[in-house]
Amino acid sequence: MGGLFLLGGLLGFIPGVIKDDMYLGIFMVNTAHNLLHIASGTFFLVAAMFSETLTTWWFRIFGAFYAAMAIMGFVVGNGTILGLISNNMYDAWGHAGLALIMLVIGFAASRRTNRLRV
Repeated sequence: MGGLFLLGGLLGFIPGVIKDDMYLGIFMVNTAHNLLHIASGTFFLVAAMFSETLTTWWFRIFGAFYAAMAIMGFVVGNGTILGLISNNMYDAWGHAGLALIMLVIGFAASRRTNRLRV
């Protein structure tokens, strides 16, 4: 997961992938948006190197953060979140999907780990 976010953020700086501030012609991006994805990917990779518990918590924190980003994105529409992160409705739906996936993984992994310890 960390590698995907890191790659996605880095690709956001490559001309051709980005045209008219649109990632693949769908998602609005800017430097702050790309840096957010790079930071998220980096935190995922660092958490994975330390422990399963830290990784599980990062999925939960990451999921909650991206859920908040999705809500703000739906409110803002085509514009910027907190005056920093470019957004359109595809971004908002993307962040909502990421939040759902991360929260499910974060909480399902916790239950699975607890069952294995018993």
